[in-house]
Amino acid sequence: MNICGIELKANNTILVVLKNKKYIETKIKKIIIEDDEKQEDIRKFCNEFLDFLQTNEIEKIFIKKRGKKGAFSGGAVTFKMEGLIQLNPLCSVDLLSAQTISTFEKKNEINFPKELKKYQEQAYLTAFCNL
Repeated sequence: MNICGIELKANNTILVVLKNKKYIETKIKKIIIEDDEKQEDIRKFCNEFLDFLQTNEIEKIFIKKRGKKGAFSGGAVTFKMEGLIQLNPLCSVDLLSAQTISTFEKKNEINFPKELKKYQEQAYLTAFCNL
């Protein structure tokens, strides 16, 4: 089963794919919304994301949740991206709290794959703690 871990930051959707607990190197590591106020940029994001899901045969998506208010709250664009991801017709989407991911990381020894980029670590943990 191919699963996708996602961390949303600013206008970036950071992606990691795992298959049977193993990291799968993908050509696309993040998808960006250039201008969230332009319909063509939103459509481009949606099309790129759906293409990513199909190309990598993703069966389940896990997104690291962002706070809705307070000092560490997510920006408006990240909530827009989350909504678009949840609307995908190809697979189910679950949200995971940062506390759940942090607890998992503390209770388990995590060895990040060498090929993994530093900015992908939270997306990796988001996917990995669901296996």
